[in-house]
Amino acid sequence: MSFRWGIVPAAGLGTRIQPLAFSKELLPVGTRYEGLIEHPRAVSEYLLERMLQAGVNRVCFVISPAKTDIVSFFGGKIGEAPICYTVQQNPNGLCDALFSALPLVAPDDHLYVGLPDTVWFPADGFCFLPDEEFSFLLFPVSRPELFDSVVTDQNGRVEEIQVKRQNASSRWVWGAFKLTGRHFARLHQLWIERNRCDEYWGTLVNAYLLEGGRVYGIQRGNDYVDVGTLHGYREALRVLSSQTVCHEMAS
Repeated sequence: MSFRWGIVPAAGLGTRIQPLAFSKELLPVGTRYEGLIEHPRAVSEYLLERMLQAGVNRVCFVISPAKTDIVSFFGGKIGEAPICYTVQQNPNGLCDALFSALPLVAPDDHLYVGLPDTVWFPADGFCFLPDEEFSFLLFPVSRPELFDSVVTDQNGRVEEIQVKRQNASSRWVWGAFKLTGRHFARLHQLWIERNRCDEYWGTLVNAYLLEGGRVYGIQRGNDYVDVGTLHGYREALRVLSSQTVCHEMAS
């Protein structure tokens, strides 16, 4: 039996938006309702909502030893999906964090990965990513040099990921991705072969492309906001407000 894993890398220090008295993934952004009662909503709940909507039935948080408040907040289950936790002992980058979940993943499993301090639309974005491929969900942004810009050919094949590069040649950046357990294991093997030198996911994917790996970029994202800064926090509130207005008008 294969599983659909949502992998949530939540071990980062969150230095750009400190000081906080809690993990940045629990930063209240917008609200949610339980029945008729309105509650503050942790920013990471948006990613989990999108994963569950895409059919994820297992969730793995990768946390640092200090982030026990995430365990207390989410516990062992969200919706019908069990939650487990793995620990990234030291803050050695996104690749190291993601591969902390490798022992849980079987070759036939499907992995859905996003960043828990982001808010993006459409909410069903994961559903545009194919099952058996390694693919990124891409979003247009005004300042691609702040992100990982993704260059694709006319067929949507990824040619290069430009990691926080000035004068990036594409305004499309990745905000989430999906791959199989087999892809994940090969990327881990490549990371080991490269002496774990890759801190950023984009540089590892570039090495994967150079050895003939196939990756797709799906340009179906609309809004993408990194809530890890005060500017991003304000922008997220604006985007959520505009989404609420659009929903009310459609209703």
